Amino acid sequence: MSAISPKPVAPPVPVAVITAIDPVLRDVLVGSLLLEGEGLLALRYEVDHEAATLRRLVVAADGVREDELVKLDHPCVSCAMREDAVPTLRRLAERREVDGILLAPPLSADPATVVGTLHPHQGDWELASSLAVAASGTAREDLLGDDTLAERGAQWADGDARSVGEALAAQLEHADLIVLDGDPEDPGTELVEHLRAPEQRLLHGLHALRAGEALDGRHDRAAGLRRRDARLVEPYGGPTRHGTWTLDLSSTRPFHPERLLENIEDLGGGELRGRGRFWVPDRPDSICQWDGAGGQVSIGAVWRAGRDLPTTRLVVTGIHPADAERVRLAFGRSLLTEAEWAEGLAPWLGAPDRLAPWLGERDARV
Repeated sequence: MSAISPKPVAPPVPVAVITAIDPVLRDVLVGSLLLEGEGLLALRYEVDHEAATLRRLVVAADGVREDELVKLDHPCVSCAMREDAVPTLRRLAERREVDGILLAPPLSADPATVVGTLHPHQGDWELASSLAVAASGTAREDLLGDDTLAERGAQWADGDARSVGEALAAQLEHADLIVLDGDPEDPGTELVEHLRAPEQRLLHGLHALRAGEALDGRHDRAAGLRRRDARLVEPYGGPTRHGTWTLDLSSTRPFHPERLLENIEDLGGGELRGRGRFWVPDRPDSICQWDGAGGQVSIGAVWRAGRDLPTTRLVVTGIHPADAERVRLAFGRSLLTEAEWAEGLAPWLGAPDRLAPWLGERDARV
């Protein structure tokens, strides 16, 4: 009696997540990849933030396979991915003819949120990579300008007050692979070089990426989160021919709450991308996040400190030489002086909480 061989288990269908702030760049990149093989599908989402409705399109090289409107319970990225993308990916992965899926969430979506929502649901499919696509010719304006997503019609939902720079920086910093359209010698390329980590690949041209590069492999979610973690911020540096600079500002001393507010415009205003961590002496148990782009700065008490006191470190990138000195001086002015630091933290016990409107109440858990 012959033994029955077990039925071979099909490998998971690879899924590449492609984020952008420009619909043309995104669609050209997706279209270029689809033309490489019959077994590829694109799962693309567009959002009507006023009606809280998603438009779901499933596209192949030969045209649109599905075009459906999806009503959301809540107009947020995680809800859209959980409520619709997860079951759709599972359904598409069950088709024998599907060899890979290109997932394009709505414009300005944060890939850390997209990947974080999808990650627990892998099975018949798995996350192969996270990609970001941008234009080198407009990278300076997109990353450092003061346009908001709402002004460009790329916001996720009503109340989405993010700047274009904040959204694009989040996409670039999370990506395994960055695709830049335009001249590699553009000043915008130099800026992106300062913002990307050494392990992130950078390709020039929308047709330079092969489908195999996007779909062969497995996305390292931990690495993407590390690059976004303000506690682990590092200066990457890069070429300076077009005047791009990066400052690494650090101190064991905390920011003085009142002087931080006095200097926050000089420290974070203008055409800058700044990230990092800081602490204040009336909250020695809190590590605060600094995240700035396009003249907007977001701060918050995000993590609990351990046994040791926190440290202060900001990494700031800009393009105007005068801004570098302005930021450096503002950083120094915002810190406790050596004399204040020598007095220790006792003088700060019970001091008025000047940063409560931004950091939350002092006794609240972070």
